[in-house]
Amino acid sequence: MKKSLLALTSTALGLGGATTGLAQYAPPPPPQPFAGFLNEYLRQRDPYYSAWDLSGSARLRFELKENGLGLPANNDFRANGADNDNSYFSDKILLRAGYNAKWWSFLVEGRSSSTSGDDRTPAFETDDPADIHQAFFTVGNHKEFPLSAKIGRQEISYGDERLVGAFGWHNIGRVFDAAKLRWQHEWFAAELFTGKIVLPDDNALNGWNDYNQFSGLHVTTRQIPKTISEFYVFSRNDGVGSTRANPGAFAPFQVGAPTARDIYTFGARLRSATNALGRFDYTVEGAYQVGNWKPTNTSDRQDHNAYAVMANVGYTFADTVGKPRVAIEYAYGSGDDSATDDDHNTFDNLYPTNHKFYGYADYLSWQNLHDVRGIFQIRPTTRLSLAVEGHLFWLADTADNLYNVGGVPRTGGGVGTGTGFNRNPSYDSFVGGEVDVIAGYALTRFASLEAGYGHFFTGDYIDQSWANAGGSADAHWFYIQTMIRF
Repeated sequence: MKKSLLALTSTALGLGGATTGLAQYAPPPPPQPFAGFLNEYLRQRDPYYSAWDLSGSARLRFELKENGLGLPANNDFRANGADNDNSYFSDKILLRAGYNAKWWSFLVEGRSSSTSGDDRTPAFETDDPADIHQAFFTVGNHKEFPLSAKIGRQEISYGDERLVGAFGWHNIGRVFDAAKLRWQHEWFAAELFTGKIVLPDDNALNGWNDYNQFSGLHVTTRQIPKTISEFYVFSRNDGVGSTRANPGAFAPFQVGAPTARDIYTFGARLRSATNALGRFDYTVEGAYQVGNWKPTNTSDRQDHNAYAVMANVGYTFADTVGKPRVAIEYAYGSGDDSATDDDHNTFDNLYPTNHKFYGYADYLSWQNLHDVRGIFQIRPTTRLSLAVEGHLFWLADTADNLYNVGGVPRTGGGVGTGTGFNRNPSYDSFVGGEVDVIAGYALTRFASLEAGYGHFFTGDYIDQSWANAGGSADAHWFYIQTMIRF
């Protein structure tokens, strides 16, 4: 594990797959645009250098977690008999070199990620002193021809990243070795891709999971009036050897595919275009899954049928100082009512950035869950952003597990059958609530500061789970980080 404490941390077209939603906190923009120190210096000397991007970023973060780590040890919210407190520093440094020509471009981005003081073993957010985060080549020019291609190691993000995201909050992030074709039309944009997830390895250069294949088609259009519409189908195929693909890989990147599965997700996401509804805005999304999965590597396959829905409605007080926005959101991910039949109904969250949606303290995912969320956002000044959020959580089915942020079921807790997080249909479904406060400030055009606090209040399900093991306790989470771009 590195001991360094230094750290720090392709623009989509208007119809691009990745869009910015209003459902989560967003840091304030810099007071003036900033291309990077070296970029600015070179471009002032010679306009030719405007085709180059030689820049980077550094992020340093301190986190403190009390009574809840969200790890497979499954001792979250346990009051006695377990060490579930942790505090640590993490740093992520990205260095990029890119070039944009009329018909082609390339980007190489190196990354160093480390932690100091992290009690998790191995530390889930530590990687080599130097590794390749992205390295891809593109061919195409949408101004003159509708088809383009992007090949190599790359981030893949769609919508607001509820199902497929770059996981940027994490100190390593998520990338795929993939090939992508994009067809850009005045009526729609369509992306067809296939690739393999890259597994972090602290002892070697990161490589893909040979037993994994992730493919999809994503279409975005504005043909519905006042609406940006997205339609997608994703194919997740994991072989029996997926969990053994890389012994050095960290759990969060293998989790979600602990056993073999072939799952096909069909969905749509609709959101209001900017200012299309005046002061109101909305986002709705629904996804349905079919396929099969194996509960264990040696068991028979079960038929998979699951679904998830969400809806977010907001209102912005445009004439008030800071333009505050209030919103209400509901999200549901289906659960499974039996562990012994031939059907599996727990929604597969695929490859999300869950940090933005189900509580910033990172305890839950879009699986076997009802989440009612209240949101308040305000920007008192151009440099300051504030957000206050509250959640109420219930299990969709108490016969299923409570899943952590990485999609891993909490089971057992090391205290025996019938105690801790097990399938308990007789328990109350109310998991608890969470309150989060996040603030960000743009210090300069190249540096920002951000901090947040979250408190998780345990509900009846958690209290009953730990009743015979010393009781339960609320969880606390705090972080502060700085981001410097250069």
